[in-house]
Amino acid sequence: MVQAAHARRDVPAAHAAHPVRAAHLVHPIHPVHAVFLAGVIPLFAGALLSDIAYFRTYEIQWQNFASWLIAGGLVLAGVALVFALFNLAPARRTRGGVLYLVVLAVAWIVGFFNALHHARDAWASMPGSLVYSVIATALIIAATWIAFCPPRLGDPR
Repeated sequence: MVQAAHARRDVPAAHAAHPVRAAHLVHPIHPVHAVFLAGVIPLFAGALLSDIAYFRTYEIQWQNFASWLIAGGLVLAGVALVFALFNLAPARRTRGGVLYLVVLAVAWIVGFFNALHHARDAWASMPGSLVYSVIATALIIAATWIAFCPPRLGDPR
């Protein structure tokens, strides 16, 4: 019985003897989805670093860098949002997947407001742009963490 479960590909060997635990396994995200999601972190983090540099030096080019990095991050996060929406199909829906979608959507919305704030006159955008960048970066890191290490809500021990 246990050997037959080990031969199956859909149940890891650690859960072969525990069919109840195997039913609660979460589906991993698609590799293309992972690439888009992981690509958002360096773009938003780069925008945060550019905002810090602008806050310290008031060299306007840092503001331009941050604006472009945020735009790129929003594009990649938008594609990741589309993937997250497809993961809400009834066969793949989990509470962790819904939590991931909500955090990613909030990160995208904060990033969008960050982009709008960066579109202001460079001198008028501080310190609000820096605050938006910190929040957006923290949210995208949290969304990525949830996607790659989904919470096992309601999992029997």
